[in-house]
Amino acid sequence: MTRSRPRVGPLAATADRAPRLDVDALIDDPGTGIIVCCGSGGVGKTTTSAALALRAAERGRRVVVLTIDPARRLAQSMGIETLDNTPRPVVGVGPGSLDAMMLDMKRTFDEVVLSQATPEKARAILDNPFYIALSSSFSGTQEYMAMEKLGQVHRQAQAEGTYDLIVVDTPPSRSALDFLDAPERLSSFLDGRFIRLLLAPAKGPARLMTAGLGLVTNALTKILGAQVLRDMQTFVAAFDTLFGGFRQRAETTFSLLQAPGTAFLVIAAPEPDALREASYFVERLTEDEMPLAGLVVNRASPAARTDLSADEAVAAADRLSRTSEGSTTAGLLRLHADRVRMVEREAHLRERWATAHPEVATTVVPAMATDVHDLEGLRRIGDLLAGTVTDRVDRAG
Repeated sequence: MTRSRPRVGPLAATADRAPRLDVDALIDDPGTGIIVCCGSGGVGKTTTSAALALRAAERGRRVVVLTIDPARRLAQSMGIETLDNTPRPVVGVGPGSLDAMMLDMKRTFDEVVLSQATPEKARAILDNPFYIALSSSFSGTQEYMAMEKLGQVHRQAQAEGTYDLIVVDTPPSRSALDFLDAPERLSSFLDGRFIRLLLAPAKGPARLMTAGLGLVTNALTKILGAQVLRDMQTFVAAFDTLFGGFRQRAETTFSLLQAPGTAFLVIAAPEPDALREASYFVERLTEDEMPLAGLVVNRASPAARTDLSADEAVAAADRLSRTSEGSTTAGLLRLHADRVRMVEREAHLRERWATAHPEVATTVVPAMATDVHDLEGLRRIGDLLAGTVTDRVDRAG
């Protein structure tokens, strides 16, 4: 496949090496129908998704945000005690509207089965122990179901006009690439060719085939146990007519992610591993011709409100530490030096990342002193994302 350049999001003039991501231009654009926040775990994707959705709603969009296992305080910050698979309105938002929902992986899988199978076959599938395990814990199921739910919400929005913007928080994964790989991996598994080859009863008079399948079945019985194997056989028999549908749905979702109305935001922390993961994701999005809007560097260390350098602070601390009266001040100066060096280190990491990806628009969001616990906290993050307020951050890159 020929690599195409990432579609860089709206830019604004900036003195930084990296072009600045204009978040407000992105969410105000009526052509933007889906924003996907992705990246490695623990970088603030869920909070960023909620803040973007709130800001878009308060700028007039009709928004739904799909979150993945948000912290309880985040649900409460939107005034909702319980988030589930059904969109629930967030009050106190306007002039647009905001609904929030949390992915229920198993319920979403159940909905797919119920929509595709006859009532009798659906019940046989839903009650099957192998299906229960598959829908709850199979590797890639959460990622697949996040995209399945996105497809459902998108189809509803298209048919009923309920939303004009969907913001998606992607599942926390060991690797950010799991998000793009998992739907294909799960649909390939559910396609059933390999499973049916191993588990289908021998057909026809070929003794060799019968003997071969018998050997396979015996081996699987030793590994899995007879009951598990019977559960798998029952599941495959009941699920047979749905296998192809899962592959088709995965392909449809993949096409939706490539559509011009979709925008990917890669979220990272100013740390080597997180920025390395962001680089992998940018490269993968480019390979798959998916529309990249830009990079959000979250939780950056705010710069000190003084021009005192780290070396100057350490030198002053050394002088003061020789006197008993200056020990407290010397300690504060050393803390200041550590903070300055951390800011410089983060700035160097961002500079290096921007040099490797000069066309990717970037915004830097400083770390907040407290956790988000209400809509005002989310509004504050939205302001920082958009750059309409500034907490001092060294933005070299």
